[in-house]
Amino acid sequence: MNFEEIKELIKLVSKTGLGKVQIEKDEFRVTISGSKTSSDQPIIVQSPQPAMMTQPTQAIAMEAPKAPAAEKPAPVEDNNLITINSPMIGTFYRSSGPDKDSFVNVGSTFQVGDKLCIIEAMKTFNEIEAEVSGKIVKVLVDDSSPVDYDQPLFLVEPLG
Repeated sequence: MNFEEIKELIKLVSKTGLGKVQIEKDEFRVTISGSKTSSDQPIIVQSPQPAMMTQPTQAIAMEAPKAPAAEKPAPVEDNNLITINSPMIGTFYRSSGPDKDSFVNVGSTFQVGDKLCIIEAMKTFNEIEAEVSGKIVKVLVDDSSPVDYDQPLFLVEPLG
């Protein structure tokens, strides 16, 4: 974690009124204490493992994102579609700017390594790249919307 990320966490603790946030990542640990809440239990956030493309699951309440994580496909039951999930908490963007074209649209085909979207987390823009070749069947998130860790972003028909 860098100094700016720690400052953002301090602001988050102050705004939300959390009593204590503790983050562990490899050999790094930071604890931020704020005002007391009704519970004296600290919230512990561990660094994310590389994100997997899996079926939709419950979102994690808080995450300490660092860099874009790898995506791995997992088939969805209907029509052999793959769900591409968010590797982090942040804001979802379909293009690199408001006046730019979307990276992918419904019907777009893409190859491994192509950019699918951007997720902004703590003022860092993380390009999310495809780990499979496929065709976009459905975009599940609106542009500029907040997304949670492991939230489904796209339904994809695998090619090949």
